[in-house]
Amino acid sequence: MRIDKFLSECKVATRRESGAAIRRGQVLLDGAAVKRADTQVDPEKSEVIFCGERVIYRRYTYVLLNKPDGVVSATEDAHERTVLDLLPPEVRKFELFPCGRLDKNTLGLVLLTNNGPLAHALLSPKRHVEKVYRFECAHPLTAETVAQLEGGVDIGGYVTKPCTIRMDGETAGEITLSEGKYHQIKLMWNAADNRILYLERIRFANLTLSGVARGEWRMLTDEEIKTLEEMGN
Repeated sequence: MRIDKFLSECKVATRRESGAAIRRGQVLLDGAAVKRADTQVDPEKSEVIFCGERVIYRRYTYVLLNKPDGVVSATEDAHERTVLDLLPPEVRKFELFPCGRLDKNTLGLVLLTNNGPLAHALLSPKRHVEKVYRFECAHPLTAETVAQLEGGVDIGGYVTKPCTIRMDGETAGEITLSEGKYHQIKLMWNAADNRILYLERIRFANLTLSGVARGEWRMLTDEEIKTLEEMGN
């Protein structure tokens, strides 16, 4: 890969800016000053220094975010605060987007990435990727209603796929889905003459909120990325 393309893909500089930095002697490759913009680099092995800072190559970026209430799962919004607004500029520059969406008043785990093919695969019903939500509802759920919800209910022309519900008392618990229709959980409870009062996603695929406070974020580990890629294949 050309070094000017490498720097551009890393969102460090445009190709024009890279050329100017090279002419000023501010780009080093494995300890030596780069003379030409078409100098070849190995993204996985080469050490590149740009203006005194080492540049780490990432083909794709993955961020786990703990979404607070009142924030929308979108890349931009004229009136509302978005999940991207919670990230610093040095992370936003990677042009991330949410892998699936949470409602404005739903809390919890959002995966942000710029890997479109993998995001599409993880959201495909064919992959059966699990999402786990913690919920609280307005009225007690009987064993009969739980069985009804687990077996699938009509939410307006669509019957939901089987799911698993673990109750924690009469009005709270966790639900595990392998699909993610728009407003699905709220519509399921409406179909059972009930109403969701609180909803938080606590797991998506192999990812959990462990160690990530509300409104905070972290990069995924290499092992987490590898597992997601395996799920998407």
